[in-house]
Amino acid sequence: MAVPAITAQVVNVLYNVVDRIYIGHIPGTGKLSLTGLGVCMPLILLISAFAALAGMGGAPRASIMLGRNDKEEAERILGNCTALLLLVSLTLTVLFLLFAKPFLLTFGASENTIPFAMDYMRIYTFGTVFVQLTLGLNAFITAQGFAKISMKTILIGAVTNIILDPIFIFFFGMGVKGAALATVFSQALSAAWVLRFLTGKQTILRLQKKYLRLRAKTILPCVLLGLSPFVMQSTESILNICFNSSLLKYGGDTAVGAMTILTSMMQFTMLPLSGLAQGAQPITGYNFGARKPERVRESFRLLLKSCVAYAGGLWLIIMLFPRQVSMLFAGDAAFLDYTARALRIYMAVGFVMGMQIACQQTFIAIGNAKTSLFLAIYRKIILLIPLIYILPRFFEKKDMAVFLAEPVADFIAVTTTVLLFAWQFKNALKDLEGSALNAPARGSAP
Repeated sequence: MAVPAITAQVVNVLYNVVDRIYIGHIPGTGKLSLTGLGVCMPLILLISAFAALAGMGGAPRASIMLGRNDKEEAERILGNCTALLLLVSLTLTVLFLLFAKPFLLTFGASENTIPFAMDYMRIYTFGTVFVQLTLGLNAFITAQGFAKISMKTILIGAVTNIILDPIFIFFFGMGVKGAALATVFSQALSAAWVLRFLTGKQTILRLQKKYLRLRAKTILPCVLLGLSPFVMQSTESILNICFNSSLLKYGGDTAVGAMTILTSMMQFTMLPLSGLAQGAQPITGYNFGARKPERVRESFRLLLKSCVAYAGGLWLIIMLFPRQVSMLFAGDAAFLDYTARALRIYMAVGFVMGMQIACQQTFIAIGNAKTSLFLAIYRKIILLIPLIYILPRFFEKKDMAVFLAEPVADFIAVTTTVLLFAWQFKNALKDLEGSALNAPARGSAP
């Protein structure tokens, strides 16, 4: 289950990063174009966050219902989440078309970079519905155990994007407009693939018209469970705004451009970890619903070991070769030197993020929405955002102090998460063991 999910997330990273690699090497305007794309990230992350609200909230609920042998309710969840995705897509498209420029100026765009940001965002906005359906509904494919099909969803879009990017950007000379157009086409193909599968013969949960009408009893528990991943991703949008505005103040366009590269490196850390968690979630959720605590415990242990190993390995590469990593995105020597220094500071404790993701995503898998939501808010809203503004007061190099906020917040947050998880996970399994003594297990564990 995990291997295809990890592959999908790694490819998804490439999907997002390949635009930045090509854009950063546009002759003459590469640096400003890359910075312009960077200030679009809060809006792009917000679109993904709403997809997570429905998909990552609904899919674990559907897994639990399958574990209880309640296929009808699982299909109703799928239909309601699809309706929510369509409604959100329409709302976001209208909102961004009307207010993209003031948003981007608030997010850290300058007079030099706003033209590039607007060129990208005007086109990308029209693909909002494709992004929502691809990311939101693909989680339901994984939840049914079709991890390879889920991986192909990402592969179709990523390969198409990688092929179209250089054609539109360089051959047709469209620059950032070409990158946006390639992304929209790629997401449209992925969305078509997802819809075809969920309405076809192979799927267990079928997307049916009769379940597309929103029903509070069905959608509200999904939204509640999806609040944690939604907050995690939407606060990434807020964080980008805070980072970009502070860095523009202390370091100018160079610092904002470096942040675009640092964000890409954080995605290389976080998204594959999310892929591991997505591989574990259906198994953890199914066995939790089937009242099999030892299987729940076993799946978490394997997830934790895998997450820690991956995060530690990537952290070591970044610490040893920060300049070489940065060279993927740009060629300007002074810009690379600046970015390499910032990258070492920003990712200083990246090795601990494996524990954070394993614990936080397991809370979601067993239906503990409240704690997962608190941890998402705690790390980013309570710790990181204030530190972005507080730390520059105590350091001479204020721009580097902004980057330092990330590792300080990460270390404190992970410590809190591990302590909370050790307590609450133990109690949840005790309750599960007690209920298992009073009721027969349902379903066979995958």
